[in-house]
Amino acid sequence: MSTALTAPATALVTGASSGLGTEFASQLAARGHDLVLVARSGDRLQELAAELSSAHGVKTHVVVQDLAQPDAGRKVARELADRSLQIDLLVNNAGFGTAGRFEEIEPERDHDMLMVNVVALVDLTHELVPGMVERGKGAVLNVGSTAGYQPSPYLTVYSASKTFVLNFSLALRQEYRGRGVRVTAVCPGPVETKFFQVVGTRNAAVAGSFTTVEPVVRTALKALDRDRAYVTPGFANAITAHLNPRRPRNLVAWVGERICRKALRPE
Repeated sequence: MSTALTAPATALVTGASSGLGTEFASQLAARGHDLVLVARSGDRLQELAAELSSAHGVKTHVVVQDLAQPDAGRKVARELADRSLQIDLLVNNAGFGTAGRFEEIEPERDHDMLMVNVVALVDLTHELVPGMVERGKGAVLNVGSTAGYQPSPYLTVYSASKTFVLNFSLALRQEYRGRGVRVTAVCPGPVETKFFQVVGTRNAAVAGSFTTVEPVVRTALKALDRDRAYVTPGFANAITAHLNPRRPRNLVAWVGERICRKALRPE
């Protein structure tokens, strides 16, 4: 039996200006959800908000915020309170990656990545979940990665951040089972977005097959509807992720280093 949120539930999508975030916003609008779109790119968000409102007749709101900044989650929450906006579905989609030898990656870049991938995600969840608990309904959908299933040398900090997202989601889900709040993690493999442009190389897609945003988002929302703990979109990606050994941990890291050397090769 589906436990899908019903309209006019309001969904907040981070990283909504491109890629998976834009597709989440589009598919949620098609379902009849009002939207709060969060990203740094104000012009693009305003354009997207107008498009979705016109196409689907939903209310759209824009919050311009760089999630790498300190207290970004609290700033977003204050903006929501000022506008009297109640969030029923939080989609923690914003994130980016780095690849290469650890000592050659700019520390500031890894720091900003952790602020977006981990700190802002947790802060927004802290800000919005208590209201869901009080109302007895709500949902959180966190975007992880197949890189989070195991240590991934040369994607070291990125993969660790996505391991956090997965374990955080699984633990949080157990806390809120039976309390009306669902938590699901979606862990896609390589997706055709600007992600690899930001990383700097498509060779950072060390395993799994590329897919597009539409089936990833469709699978993620279906998993949330069905109250699944986590999902890996794409049969090949799911098989690749779950065939990886889980023990002993040192062996997993050894295997990962050999697989992930691909990320060091020029395109």
